Formats: sequence, C-alpha cells, structure tokens
Amino acid sequence: MRVWACILILAASMASAEPKVLERFDAGAGERWRYIGDNVMGGVSSGQAQIGAGGLNLTGQVSTDNNGGFIQVRREFSGLPEGSEALVLRVRGNGASYTVFLRTRQARLPWHNYKASFVAGAGWSEVRLALSDFERSTGLLAKMVSPEDVKSIGLAAYGADYEADLWVGEVRAE
Repeated sequence: MRVWACILILAASMASAEPKVLERFDAGAGERWRYIGDNVMGGVSSGQAQIGAGGLNLTGQVSTDNNGGFIQVRREFSGLPEGSEALVLRVRGNGASYTVFLRTRQARLPWHNYKASFVAGAGWSEVRLALSDFERSTGLLAKMVSPEDVKSIGLAAYGADYEADLWVGEVRAE
C-alpha cells in the first residue's frame, strides 16, 4: 500500500513539473497581446508589435526623453499554473537587453510589478527566468512572485535609449 502511495505522489510531482505552454503566438495571439508605449505617460518612444510565422516581433525606438523609456506588449492571465517556478521564453533579437514584467493581484498602482531582464541574441535561444529572480518594484509587494497571483505578463524594451528588435516564439511556465 505504501509503495502505491509513493508512486502516486511521485507521479503527481512529475506532472506538476511538466512545462506548460502559455503562448505559441498562433493566429489568435493578436487578440491576446496588446502594444503599450510610454506615450501614455508623455514619453516619446515609438514602436509596434506584429505577430507572424516566427512569433511576436516587438520593434521600435526606445527613448528616455521626457521621462519615457519603454515599449511593451502585454497579455492578461488568470494566474500561472500551480507550482510554476520559472518562465521560459524562446527568443531572438538584436543583442539588446529586454525585460519581462509580471503584475500580480496585489499590484495597486501601474508601476507596481516584478521584473527580470535577459539579452536576446541573433539566433533563437531559450531564456529561463526563475520566478525567485524577479525583483519587486516596491516593498508593498510580497518578496517573491506567487504564480497563482500573476495577472499579466509584459515583454518590454525598457530603460535606455536604443533600437528594439525582439522576437518571441514561445512563452511557457515550468
């Protein structure tokens, strides 16, 4: 009897460790992701997001002039899968640094979030961002991201003057 209980517990833990694809950027992805630029706050960055055969492509010119400094695409979620420990993105780009922003149910103001950055090189690669490595923007948020509380994921060119060219082919949780 104990052997069967151990097998069931092991099978359940292995099932929860399976990666779960959150986005493949298929034909319906255009309705799930929305572009946001810093011009909503007076900034002067410009950009666009397009979804094609290779995935989502975020391009534009990021400018820190006039207190700006970002272009972003965002998708709403009703939590990440239970037991998620990381986000894994399949990306390529122009060698620049990009940022993933997570907003949770506890975020009260638009600038309350968790963030982690990565570099997107010329060839397709996978970037694994452990949830424990995301930094909170304010002490009003819990120290660590709780997967079930994530309400949106933002993919952004952020924080410096540069030309953005980021491709994202897949987003998954593991």
